[in-house]
Amino acid sequence: MSTVRLAITLAGAAGLSWAMRRRSSLFRLCSASASAARQPAPVSPPTWPSEPVKAALCQLSVGVDKAANIASARVAIRDAAAQGAQLVVLPECWNGPYDTARFAELAEDLRGFTGAALSCAPSASALAQAAKDAQVVLVGGSLPERDGDKLFNTCLVFDAQGQLLAKHRKVHLFDVDIPGGISFRESDTLSPGDDATVVDTSVGRLGIGICFDIRFPELSLAMANRGAQVLVFPGAFNTVTGPLHWELLQRARAVDCQCFVLTCSPARSPGASYQAWGHSSAIGPFAEILATTDEQPGTVYATLDFQHIQDRRRAIPLASQRRGDIYSLLDRKKL
Repeated sequence: MSTVRLAITLAGAAGLSWAMRRRSSLFRLCSASASAARQPAPVSPPTWPSEPVKAALCQLSVGVDKAANIASARVAIRDAAAQGAQLVVLPECWNGPYDTARFAELAEDLRGFTGAALSCAPSASALAQAAKDAQVVLVGGSLPERDGDKLFNTCLVFDAQGQLLAKHRKVHLFDVDIPGGISFRESDTLSPGDDATVVDTSVGRLGIGICFDIRFPELSLAMANRGAQVLVFPGAFNTVTGPLHWELLQRARAVDCQCFVLTCSPARSPGASYQAWGHSSAIGPFAEILATTDEQPGTVYATLDFQHIQDRRRAIPLASQRRGDIYSLLDRKKL
């Protein structure tokens, strides 16, 4: 498992007021001159897949029956592999409704879990077996995780042998109160994670976030700075912010980082207390929409040609044009 905790440093008063609102456990403010003595060790470059990678985003219909949701996910993973997918992504909260009142009931204890079946973790165990059976790299959406007296919104990443590669706990919790729109507080139930997650897989180096994490460009830039070629965000944006921000944020992060961005939402569920926007999408490194869908259940397929990342970075060389004398990204934990 490869996870990194990173800090962003900015100089100047304008940067101060902006950065102080960010999570101090991940992002820290200091001047450019002071940061020079704390530069991280060089990061090994990622391996570039020699051939395009076919990705599948499984926009599942999620109901109240956990066992049925697990069975549905396994079928979707199997069918995606049958269509040639090498990378499969599931939605945020795929094993039960996105409902804070249900998180404790749906939560699984993942302590000691590496991919082998655990009776206390039926959803996670099913994902590991499905990845192995289908021979795919699987970004397992997210599910509620119990760790002692805390609950987390957690994404698991598996290799094609069903081994757990990484575990990302949602860093930025969804606490909003939009007048005339939606009120939702994940922090009433969930605890935030403390790591930015970057993981090497057979289909490239992935940076993992969950839903609200996509709103924070610092996190995506930090993951890209560690060599992430694909940013993956299982998410369940709602029908208020979804139409305005969901596609916008995906394309913005792709432009910021010059990499692929993949998102996977649950399908819309009439009658549910929380209505997901849907519209799972694959975005290219030039902010081009490679594939998308509506709010209905289904699987989105996209081909990721990693040569396009290198072409875009050569054409617009942001890495060499960044002003390290004014701002910089600092690791808080080595990869």
